[in-house]
Amino acid sequence: MAKKEKAAEKVVAADKKEKKPANPNGNIFVRAGKAIKKFCKDLKGEIKKIVWPDAKTVLKSTAVVLVVVAICGLAIFAVDQLLSLGLSGLKDVAQSIGDSANTTTTAANTGMIGLGNFFIG
Repeated sequence: MAKKEKAAEKVVAADKKEKKPANPNGNIFVRAGKAIKKFCKDLKGEIKKIVWPDAKTVLKSTAVVLVVVAICGLAIFAVDQLLSLGLSGLKDVAQSIGDSANTTTTAANTGMIGLGNFFIG
């Protein structure tokens, strides 16, 4: 008899183990619902901690931002103009060097042609 009772207890214990869910936190939808609920609760608590500035502070901050943007814009404009001036200067120098090289080459070519005609003619 004792063996039968022990066997029955084992069967009951095995049934209890089988009835245990695979995930104790529930399925994915239950976990997602809990996570969303917790997120909303935490968000509500964080929103309560926000301290909004008054209108005077907002206007001062806006003025500071506008002044800094204007200064940075002027600095970028100045650098752009300097670089543009420098590049146009380099272009003029290169063009004048090219013109003088073409003049020298043309003079040398006409001299050679003249000498060739002198010897041939």
